[in-house]
Amino acid sequence: MYKVFQLEQFGKELEKLDKNEQYIIDQIVNRLIENPWMGDILRYPFIREKRIRGKRLYYLIYEEWKAVLIVGISDKKTQQTTIDTIIELLPEYKTYVRKLII
Repeated sequence: MYKVFQLEQFGKELEKLDKNEQYIIDQIVNRLIENPWMGDILRYPFIREKRIRGKRLYYLIYEEWKAVLIVGISDKKTQQTTIDTIIELLPEYKTYVRKLII
């Protein structure tokens, strides 16, 4: 089983979604605990996206800590910018998760 964490920024983005989308994301989070490898690979096997209607949920898998970090959500229009930002911030995300785990 994996521990699932989310960035504070993601929590703020989640609040802006309608109740149905929030429910779908809750269901995905529950499934990530058991199987974080679902979703599409983005550049590296540990960077994943899961489609939710017209949006995409982005998360990182840290196998060494059995942890998942949900880092963002975007629509198709901002998808590439979001992915580029996630890749740029990978070292910071790893430090963040390490502090949560240790």
